[in-house]
Amino acid sequence: MISTRPFDAYLDTLTEVAVLLPNHYYSGKSSAFYIENGGSVTKMDILDVNEFDTMVKYTCRVKEIPEFGRQHVILDERLMRTDLQIGGVIRTEEFDNLFYYKGELGSIYSPEQTSFRVWAPTATEAFVKFKETADSPLRYVPMKRGPSGTFQAELAEDAEGYFYHYQVRINNVWHEAVDPYAKMVSVHSEWARVVDDEKMKVPKYELPPFSSPLDAIIYEASIRDLSSQRESGIKRRGLYLGLTEEGTQSPDGQPTGLDYVASLGVTHVELLPFFDYFGVSDIDFSANYNWGYNPLFFNVPEGSFSTDPVDLYARAVELKQMIEAFHKKGLRVIMDVVYNHVFVRETSSFERLVPGYFFRQGLDGMPSNGSGCGNDFASERKMGRKFILDSLQYWIDAYHIDGFRFDLMGLIDVGTIQQAAALIRRNKPGAVILGEGWDLNTALPSEKKASIQNEQELRDIAFFNDRFRDSVKGNTFQLFEPGFAFGNSQFLDNAFAALTANVGCAGIDRLFHSPAQSVNYVECHDNYTLWDKLEACFPGDAELNRKKHLLATSFVLLSQGIPFLHAGQEFCRTKYGVENSYTSSDMINQMDWRRRSEYIDHVHYVKGLIELRKSSGAFRMRTEEAICHHMIKWPSNSDTLTVWLKDVGSYGKWNDIVISFNAGGTVSSFGLPDGAQWNQIVSGTQSGIDSIGAARVDAVVEPFSCAVFVR
Repeated sequence: MISTRPFDAYLDTLTEVAVLLPNHYYSGKSSAFYIENGGSVTKMDILDVNEFDTMVKYTCRVKEIPEFGRQHVILDERLMRTDLQIGGVIRTEEFDNLFYYKGELGSIYSPEQTSFRVWAPTATEAFVKFKETADSPLRYVPMKRGPSGTFQAELAEDAEGYFYHYQVRINNVWHEAVDPYAKMVSVHSEWARVVDDEKMKVPKYELPPFSSPLDAIIYEASIRDLSSQRESGIKRRGLYLGLTEEGTQSPDGQPTGLDYVASLGVTHVELLPFFDYFGVSDIDFSANYNWGYNPLFFNVPEGSFSTDPVDLYARAVELKQMIEAFHKKGLRVIMDVVYNHVFVRETSSFERLVPGYFFRQGLDGMPSNGSGCGNDFASERKMGRKFILDSLQYWIDAYHIDGFRFDLMGLIDVGTIQQAAALIRRNKPGAVILGEGWDLNTALPSEKKASIQNEQELRDIAFFNDRFRDSVKGNTFQLFEPGFAFGNSQFLDNAFAALTANVGCAGIDRLFHSPAQSVNYVECHDNYTLWDKLEACFPGDAELNRKKHLLATSFVLLSQGIPFLHAGQEFCRTKYGVENSYTSSDMINQMDWRRRSEYIDHVHYVKGLIELRKSSGAFRMRTEEAICHHMIKWPSNSDTLTVWLKDVGSYGKWNDIVISFNAGGTVSSFGLPDGAQWNQIVSGTQSGIDSIGAARVDAVVEPFSCAVFVR
């Protein structure tokens, strides 16, 4: 082994070596270079020479591709020796094709033998380092190089519960890493652990295939937030099992937790990250708070939600019990996944096992940072894509997940998201797949990003519709800029486009080609809550703000596309002016069941709108053509958006529906379309599917409210 390097040499492509001679080393000059492979020495062709301030770079061609998995020596004209290090070759398409591995990775358990398989194509040696218990002495098993850059080892004993690491030697440096394919880790994620999959199983409650993403009503929540308040009546507050408890009540006798969410009528619960993440202590989860967008191990449940994170199986079993508790209530579970980055690139298992491969670099050679977290995962590379697809398959198979929300999806390449959608829908027809399609500054060509700009390549994917959000609520990043529902009539045309899922038939530039691509929202876990923005824009006007809040929420639930509610939005959730509460306390983030009691009329109103939406397919049209055909903008006051859903009898029990949103401070009145008598089913204070009054010719809509008329 070469202990010191008089100069450096890197394999930059499968056939090119970059030799860097420092200026102090014979003035950076050499007329010839050689590669030593075993007992043979072969001269390389010098293709190019470039002089820099501190070194001279020689680009040389080798006659044969150097064999990976063994050390090679580079010699100069003086026969001075240095080892050939892995360089830019790691990011070439040729490398990707040469070392793509289709098989299973990780630890594969049976009582008689556990197999370990890791992908480390640039390593020359590898070991499994393990211990039987947390306090046992360390043992080592050498790994043999296998196909496509893998290393494999077998341990012929019952290794259930064993703690293990991989050790690999790359560029003459030893790296140690937890298995990125781990299904379980030790407390605080320090070791991977061998598990018996059979002991993590719980009975599955099978729901029928979901009809269409357009029939979904998504409710976004945090496992911890839903049950952390003392007034929730939940015993295992902030934990997986807290959301399996039935019959829990707040002090006013109203349902909380699981029962409450089920009572709303929503169809899907989208849960903030529950894979293993950094930021909350496994042992004392109350000591820290974090939303969970700091990924550590993508296939392991987060320990801080468990009653016993030290136990080998508790967190997996308890998570599965929580998911099945939702299923038994008829609720499907969407998992928030964060495959676009890791917590810390330098210490991640991906970087330690295959340095330079799993993360993008910019043209300047520095890590790409569109995520704002210091790194962007290179999903476009074959083994990066394989990891994401393998992980999705595992969550579907092992945890019975019903859909996925891709965090910062615009950082992931189109091809990976296309394959992910195909995989998910093979397993879960009608699955809801949504993501943040923002166009972020990552080292990926614009046409390859899974962003809204490339929506034509992603017809089966739903995107968070920021145009909807900003038209109805106002600019998210300009706190004091109001949208249509806040009384800004300049946004009326934009609001009409939003009501049609921005498919291009409202005289506004098209954003989507299908309503199934539009996730309609005015509030989510990010940024100010709707209530906090209202309070900032109109301080001290609580009664009017309540009306504006309901108006904006009505817009979400009565628009074409997929409605999305943030947990607690139905009772004017506040975070007390905190815009980004990702590390704030439970006091800021918890579901406040006392506030639910204060705004119980809002809760009932939202439940009525949900009932209305589910009662007729006219609110859930499947195509752009249907929306453009049936939705007619109807004349009314300048502060009022009124739309006639004409001839929609084939979608439900009403032939015609008129929806009117009055964003003005005075009563709005207008003439209803001629014909048979109209019945009102929604006013500023009541909602549902039953008649609350008749209006034959003229309609009246109270200030800052929504009204619906049917016949």
